[in-house]
Amino acid sequence: MVMSVLDVKKYPDPVLRKRASEIREITPEIRKLAADIAETMLKEDGVGLAAPQVGISQKIIAVQTENGPSVFINPKIIKKYGKKVSMEEGCLSLPGIWLKIKRPEGAEIEAIDLDGKKLNIKAEGFQARVFQHEIDHLNGVLIIDRVGLFSRLKAKKQLKRSVL
Repeated sequence: MVMSVLDVKKYPDPVLRKRASEIREITPEIRKLAADIAETMLKEDGVGLAAPQVGISQKIIAVQTENGPSVFINPKIIKKYGKKVSMEEGCLSLPGIWLKIKRPEGAEIEAIDLDGKKLNIKAEGFQARVFQHEIDHLNGVLIIDRVGLFSRLKAKKQLKRSVL
């Protein structure tokens, strides 16, 4: 299968605000999309990438794991646990923006793999943060939505400057 590097959509592209639809069947097109998302994530030096970020409003994410890039279909957070920790996050769709985001230390995620097998993932620390960030994308939520008004306005002003 020939993989392609896809174009990463930048804020304020409307696709970033749409709720992604569930994937009903793992077709050859979905497998190709999964490979392309993983390839794009690597090429862009990302640790995660969601389908809406490449203009496709479907529930599929790629996450960098200790075994390399992994793809998850229809991922959802079942449970968040641990104390909330504040850490800087960036986003390929918001170039040059780094914001302190508070997220729980752990998350339990349910998803399916490309073989249709149900997965139950317990993610901790940085890995949990990446999953939460990417699953936010599937719900049309960006990091600028997770900060206070002042930080949001400042980030939007920075983004406008980088677009011009």
